[in-house]
Order: sequence, then C-alpha cells, then structure tokens
Amino acid sequence: MTYKRIVIKIGSNVLTLENGLEDIERFRHISSQIAFLKKQGVEIILVSSGAVAAGRSMVKLPENIHDTVSTRQLFAAIGQVKLINTYNELLEPHGLQCAQVLVTKEDFRDRLHYLNMRNCFATLLQNNILPVVNENDVISVTELMFTDNDELAGLIASMMDVDALIILTNVDGLFNGDPSDPKSMVIPVIDKTNLNFNIFVSGNKSQFGRGGMITKSKMAHKLAQTGVTVHIANGKRNNILLDLLDNKPMGTKFLPLEGASTLKRWIAYSEEYAKGTVFVNEGAKVALLREDKASSLLPVGITKTEGSFDKGDIIKVMDEEGHFIALGVSQFSSEKTKSILGKKNQKPLIHYDYLYINHEK
Repeated sequence: MTYKRIVIKIGSNVLTLENGLEDIERFRHISSQIAFLKKQGVEIILVSSGAVAAGRSMVKLPENIHDTVSTRQLFAAIGQVKLINTYNELLEPHGLQCAQVLVTKEDFRDRLHYLNMRNCFATLLQNNILPVVNENDVISVTELMFTDNDELAGLIASMMDVDALIILTNVDGLFNGDPSDPKSMVIPVIDKTNLNFNIFVSGNKSQFGRGGMITKSKMAHKLAQTGVTVHIANGKRNNILLDLLDNKPMGTKFLPLEGASTLKRWIAYSEEYAKGTVFVNEGAKVALLREDKASSLLPVGITKTEGSFDKGDIIKVMDEEGHFIALGVSQFSSEKTKSILGKKNQKPLIHYDYLYINHEK
C-alpha cells in the first residue's frame, strides 16, 4: 500500500511497563520506525499518550492525596516535558525534529479554529517536523476532556486529510470472541458487510489508558465512513509500522468509504457543536440511510425541531424515536424551518454535500 500521509496513535499501554513506568526501549523502537518512514517520504503526525505515566514515574505523592483531578494535572504537567524530551532525544540521531502540540476539545469548536489548527499542522509537515500531539491534560478536565486519545487521533486524521490512521495498542486487533479464548481469532477486515462488530468487542480498558476497544472500534468505523483507512494493531510487536506499510496482514483494517469530502469529515466530528435538532419521519429516515442513493434532507420529511439555529449552523437529525441519524449544515434558520415543516416542493434543509450520515448499527 502507498500512504503519503498518516496519523499514528500510540496508547499508554504500548509505552509503559507493567508497573506503569516508561518503556524506553519501546519508545526507541517506535521512534526508529517513524524515522525510517519519514525518510521514505511519508508525512507523519504522532498522537502519543504517556505523559501522565511519565509524570507518575517522576513524582511520589503522599498517600493521603485523593484528588484524582489534581493528581492527573500534576502528573501531566511534569510528564509532558519528559515525554517530548524523550521523543526529541530519540529522533535527533536520525536528523529529525519534533514539535509538541497540546490540544483540548475547545480547539475544535468551530470552523475557524479548525482551519487555524489545520494550517499549523500543515506548516510543521511542510518543514519536515514531526508533530507530537497529546491532549492538554493540565487543563482538560470533565467536559473538556476527549473520550481518550483515540478520539483526538480520529479528529486530527479527519482534519488533515490523511490516507490512514494507525492505532497501536497492546492487542493484535479486533477479535471475533474473547481475546483470552484460544479459539478467538483476529478479524482482519471490517467493511460495510460486518459493521455490527460491537458484539465481538470487549469493553475492558487498559490499566493506564482511558479508552477501551469499543471506543477504538466506534471511532475507527466513523473515520472509515469519512474515507480514511484505519488499522488497529499491536504496538508491542517489533516493526509493526513497517510491516503494516509493507502490506503485511497485521491487526484489523477498517476499509474506507470512497469519495468522502473534507467538509463532511469536519461535520462528522461536530456533534457537540450542534445548535439544534430536527426530527424526521420514517420515509425521510429510510431515504437518508439508503447506501445506493444520495439524498438531501427535505422539509417534507421533517416533523419537528428543537433548539434555535441559524443558516450555516450544524444541526442534528434524529428519527421520531430519538435515534441519531445524521449531522449537517442547515440552509435555513430554525424559524424558517418551522414555517415549512412537512411541505413539498421546498429546497433542502440540508443538502447532501453538507450532510454526514451515521450508518453505525
């Protein structure tokens, strides 16, 4: 396979030992693979966990400290320095520079900030600098937090129009049963014929990370719907990145939907910024979810609206039972929409070019 630009996400469980301290040899091995790929002309954005684990290895707190938020902030503040210095020291012998990029959910809050961040990443890549991205755990607490760095990696992969996202974890991929069962096997490919993969996925989370395989799988499926190939593979395996890019059968591969636009990729990750909701009848739902024909959302199929929104705002589309169907950019205000509910021969409320359909089962 030929990937020109990729995002690599490395989980805490790959970069830490069983005692929670940094696995420097794993850092070294992954860094050397990244250096090799960059010299082959592959543009790489690295989303790396490990700051909290690095901070944990540097500070011993009194046993009577129980404020988990403050403790996480402390470990992150100290650990971010150690994490970026570790990458810098390991990449420098290869003639490479890295740059630290710390982000929060708020940095994705609107189209302007989204484009500004994309320009920052593009500038780093143009100057052959490796962006090392992590959530800003020092200030990201409660509602400001990403689900985990898998979500962050998906947002960046979508934003930067990459060819693939590679998620490195400590298992070999998605299994068709309990991974601890010798009879279970890795599912090599996920496509639209086997989207109901959640029945195979364990909800267990790693010891040092926030995300489990369910969140990884849902994010991977969502990103694949926007046209990006996603690999979930074992980062503890030597040469895993080189083998994946050499087209060797490793891990689980989510096949991309062809033809998805960059704008739709942004819309797909904008649910939290939706200003309102419209509810549609069964006929409109069936039309929107058809995979053999592209459909816009027409007022004739809308039954009611919630919230106040203007033309150009992101809005949610739900069925009459409250199930999430789509996200899109509204062509009318909420007041205008209310005035044309159920009417025929009207312009689309959301044109298909500005509509992200959720096909997840």
